[in-house]
Amino acid sequence: MPPLARCDVRNLVRNLGAHARPSQQRAALAVFEQLYSAGWEEDYPGIVAAIVAAGAIPPLVQLLYPGSTDDVQQSAAEALTFIAHYAENAVTVAAAGAIPLLVQLLGLGSTARVQQNAAGALTALAQQADNQATIGAASAIPPLLQLLRSGSSTEPQQFAIGALGSLAVNADNAATIAAAGAIPRIVQLLGTVSSAEDSAAALMNLAKHAEVAVTIAAAGAVPALVQLLGPGSTEKVHHKAACALKNLAAVNNDNRVTIDGAAGAIPPLVRLLRRDTHEYVHGAATSALHSLARDAANQATTVAAGAVPLLLHLSGPGAPDEHVQGLAAATVGLLSQSSELFALLVAAGG
Repeated sequence: MPPLARCDVRNLVRNLGAHARPSQQRAALAVFEQLYSAGWEEDYPGIVAAIVAAGAIPPLVQLLYPGSTDDVQQSAAEALTFIAHYAENAVTVAAAGAIPLLVQLLGLGSTARVQQNAAGALTALAQQADNQATIGAASAIPPLLQLLRSGSSTEPQQFAIGALGSLAVNADNAATIAAAGAIPRIVQLLGTVSSAEDSAAALMNLAKHAEVAVTIAAAGAVPALVQLLGPGSTEKVHHKAACALKNLAAVNNDNRVTIDGAAGAIPPLVRLLRRDTHEYVHGAATSALHSLARDAANQATTVAAGAVPLLLHLSGPGAPDEHVQGLAAATVGLLSQSSELFALLVAAGG
C-alpha cells in the first residue's frame, strides 16, 4: 500500500501545531519526510497536493520561528523546499511569512544543516518571479554570500550558490550579487567537482544581464566554463556551461571574441553536437554557437571545427526537437552569409 494511503495527513498536520509536544512535531516531520521521499517513486505531485490541502504550510512556517529546536527548524525548512517546488505553493509559502524567517536561519547562529535547508527552501521559492524580488528585499543576499565564502562546509556553499543563481534571474539581485564581489568566488568554484554545475548555473543567470556579463568575463569565467565543456564533465554541467557561454556572447560583442579567440570555445561546443549527446545539450551548444556566429571571425572557426554537417543534421526534417532544429538552421544561415563560407557549406552538403 502506498505510504500516503497509510497516513492520516490531517492528523499529522495537527501534530505540527503549537499545541503539540516537540516529540509529536518531530514524529510528524519524520513521516512527512518519508512521504515526499517516497513520492519520487510514486505520485509526487499528488503527495505534495495532499499535504498542502491538509493545511501543512502555516504550521511548517511557524516551526521556523526562534524557539524551535535546530532539528525541527531543519526538517520544517526541508519540507517547505519540497512543497515550494510547485509555483502555486511557492506563492502560498511566501504569503505565510516564510521568507524573512528563512533568511534569519541563514545566519551564523544556525547550524550548517539548518543554513543548508534554509538556502534550499529559498532556492525553491525563487523559482517564482515575484518571490525573487521579495527574497532580495528581505536581505537574503548578504548571508548567502557569507555561506558562499565560508570554507567550513561544502554543502551549505552548494545550496548558497543554488539560491544565488535562482535570485540572479532578477536584475536588481544580479547587480547586488556582482557589486558584493561574489563573482570571483563563483568562478573559483567552477573548478570544484561538487559545485561546478551549480556555479555554472549561477553564472548562466547572472550573464543574462549585460553589465554583470562584463564582470563575469573579467573574472576569468570564460576559460573555466570552456574547460567544463570537456569529456570530464557530466551532461548537466555541459548544458549549464554552454548556456552560460551563450548568455555571455549574446549580451556583449567583446565576449564573443574572447570566448573563442582566447578560450577556444568553439571546437568543444561543436563536439557537443554529436548524435550521442542528449537533446538539451544539443540545444545549449547550438544556441551558444549561434550567438558566437554573429562575429565574422567565429564563423570561419565554426566551419573549420566541422560544425556544418552536424548543424545540417540537427536542422533536417527528421530532427527530434523543433527548437534545436530552428537554432541549427539559423546558425547555418549566419554561416552562409560569407561567399567563401557559403562555398564550404555547399561542399558539406548544405
